[in-house]
Amino acid sequence: MDIATALGFALGTGVVLLLMMLDGDLGMFVDKHAIIVIFGGSTAATLIRFPLSTILHGLPMGIRFAFNLRRITSHDLVEQISHLADVARKQGPIGLEKEEIEDTFLAKGIRYVADGYDSDFIRDNLERDRDNFLTHLDEGSKVYRGIGDCAPAFGMVGTLIGMVQMFANMSDASKLGPFMAVALLATLYGAVVSNLICLPLADKLHGRLIDEEINRSLIIDGVLMIRDSKSPGVVREMLMAYLPEHKRDELAEAAAA
Repeated sequence: MDIATALGFALGTGVVLLLMMLDGDLGMFVDKHAIIVIFGGSTAATLIRFPLSTILHGLPMGIRFAFNLRRITSHDLVEQISHLADVARKQGPIGLEKEEIEDTFLAKGIRYVADGYDSDFIRDNLERDRDNFLTHLDEGSKVYRGIGDCAPAFGMVGTLIGMVQMFANMSDASKLGPFMAVALLATLYGAVVSNLICLPLADKLHGRLIDEEINRSLIIDGVLMIRDSKSPGVVREMLMAYLPEHKRDELAEAAAA
């Protein structure tokens, strides 16, 4: 689980709730009109902006990948692929079938090698799989960013509606407070939904997309080099290009040791 995401949500929610309760109670911050304009308006705008299939796929993907970290890092992938290259060189492709591989994408590529598929088939299939996955991550990021962009705008819509109602009922002082509450709470809801939930999730998914693109491209190159019977040393040196500079130094020192 991504501790940073969970901690960020908990901290942000705690700060907002604490500020609400310092000089009042939570009940005064609940208004059905503001809820309708923010969530109803944002939902409507999102449905107009994206196909329904993209929304139904993107929303749960955002929650899933925002809270789940990749179980294996790029550094570990280089080490594991180098080990698999050594196994294939000593025992042949059949020896790869005995290896336990945690990453499903890497396991798929190694299975192709063990089954004797040619390089073109392996490359085409793995690249198609990678591109489809990255497309879905990008769709999820765009859906959350779309909601984050329109939530403050609908907060302003709610504010304008509340102000119009307030000015239209200036003769009745008892209605001024509720209408002003609608105006202010709509802006509050829009700001919280956008800046605490949707835009951070969109950025998290975009960062995850970049990481997955690097890792899956690394895996594809590694699998193809194993298929071509490259030596473990060559595999390691080639794949180190995917790592940050400090990680390359750590890997080189570990290999020398």
